[in-house]
Amino acid sequence: MSILESIILGLVQGLTEFLPVSSSGHLLLLHKAFGIETDQMFFTVLLHLGTLAAVLVVYRKRIIKMLTKPLEQKFHWIWLITATLVTVGVYLVLKKLDIVDAAEDGSALGYCFIITSILLVICDLLRKRLDGKRSIPEMKWYHAAFIGFMQGIAPLPGISRSGATITGATACGMAREEAAEFSFLLSIPAILGGAVLEIPDAIREGTHGIGALPCIIGVIVAAVSGYFAVKFMIRLITKRSLTVFAVYTALLGVFVFLDQYALHLIKW
Repeated sequence: MSILESIILGLVQGLTEFLPVSSSGHLLLLHKAFGIETDQMFFTVLLHLGTLAAVLVVYRKRIIKMLTKPLEQKFHWIWLITATLVTVGVYLVLKKLDIVDAAEDGSALGYCFIITSILLVICDLLRKRLDGKRSIPEMKWYHAAFIGFMQGIAPLPGISRSGATITGATACGMAREEAAEFSFLLSIPAILGGAVLEIPDAIREGTHGIGALPCIIGVIVAAVSGYFAVKFMIRLITKRSLTVFAVYTALLGVFVFLDQYALHLIKW
């Protein structure tokens, strides 16, 4: 892996982890385009840790408050744990059915990008119909469970985690600011858990073929770009429409279909 490739992959991971366009889908697409077949897992784990650092920095005040005043922040803890448990349950079911593993070869990538586009359109429609005012402490267990379920389908490459959870939170009548905060806080255990699950495979693969410098640069780029992506996404969620991302993921899905069945520009 060259330094340029590590920069591109780090930038894509940092931006797409929090923008509603699917980081796993973009990384899979770029891996296919670059022809990177070895040591993907180790580098992917490092990139995830970089984006984890980004969200920890952005929400450091809330996280510190949750750690130092857990009783005062009890509903944040309860609903985040509830949603995370449901996410884990959904992921294990998809894993048991071999749906996640089957999707990782890219065969369903076009369909998943289209699903993300549909979710974002639904999110914008719900915003127009619902007067979302619910805060995190006002959530019910079934709201947290539903958002956790939406996050549970996001391991499929092409389905955006942030897009799915924000759509779920919007459907539950949450205020835009609260939906953004809950979505990004929920990403912390999701990213950390995903990295932990991938560590055994990453250790088996090792770092041969990557090099220390590309790894370091990739992580730094992922962390910095992830930080700005979170800040940008917070402003976008609270004030703007998600239509541009819906159009983008739809076009990306169409491109994948065309390439897989007609153009064959990328080796699938």
